[in-house]
Amino acid sequence: MLTEVTALRYLNPLRAGGSVPGIVETDDLGTYVVKFTGAAQGRKALIAEVIVGELARRLGLRVPELVLVDFDPAVAAEEPDPEIQDILRASSGRNLGMDYLPGARDFKATTPGNGGPMVDVDPAEAGRVVWLDALTGNVDRSVHNPNLMVWHGRLWLIDNGAGLIFHHRWSGAHASLLKRYDLSNHALAAFGPDVPAADARLAPLVTEDLLREVVALVPEEWLAEEPGFSSVDEVRAAYVHHLAARARGSAAWLPDGFATPEQLRRTEAERAAARQAGRPAWLQHVPDLHGKPTAAPDWSRHID
Repeated sequence: MLTEVTALRYLNPLRAGGSVPGIVETDDLGTYVVKFTGAAQGRKALIAEVIVGELARRLGLRVPELVLVDFDPAVAAEEPDPEIQDILRASSGRNLGMDYLPGARDFKATTPGNGGPMVDVDPAEAGRVVWLDALTGNVDRSVHNPNLMVWHGRLWLIDNGAGLIFHHRWSGAHASLLKRYDLSNHALAAFGPDVPAADARLAPLVTEDLLREVVALVPEEWLAEEPGFSSVDEVRAAYVHHLAARARGSAAWLPDGFATPEQLRRTEAERAAARQAGRPAWLQHVPDLHGKPTAAPDWSRHID
């Protein structure tokens, strides 16, 4: 099971993410980036974080340690933002923590105008990350929002909560069982991901036994009262069945056709032109600063 810790001190919110996670100190002398059940994405994002993150770890990818954080909103009584306080008050009980990596940097995808790569990623590693995202339907690891960090010269996967798209509407999950997601704009596209090699290596490892082990890590209360299911055990079995069947049928959904630097440059120019055209006339001469790629939060900036 995941390690359970108790929150002792709420340090800072991370406003770069839509879920507004917070940096929290706990009773194991650890510091964690905590995602809260009361955030807009709700418990489904935390379920995906556990399943995708722990599956990635078992497939040999680097993911910061995940823990369950018992959170009492009283430890964050000094947080001045009323909207964040609303999230924290709605998050009493178990939440999800990801080990804070001191000094970690945001991964900057190699895009036109962004210079060379900040870390060496070989095609084999890039292929494994892309394969995992294709398996789990995570289209959120893009050049504009990499959800990757660089720590001690190595790539680490964070923010996997956008995966498992199918569990947001279980009634339509079967229809997306072998769906091919568009990952042409993946954050690692420029590194020539060897997806076929990753498929040959990883697909046989994603067995029902492995998936049962991973899904068992999700707290029962996050799975309770799921519409269409009579028990938590049924919900766990549905995750196992869907992902195991998807791994067996990987030939149908392997991604290809990654964007070239020229295509990325053209897409960026088109996006910038569209944004500029939509601005009021009195703002047309002001530089557009909103089109910059959004990277994962730089945790090192938020610790006193």
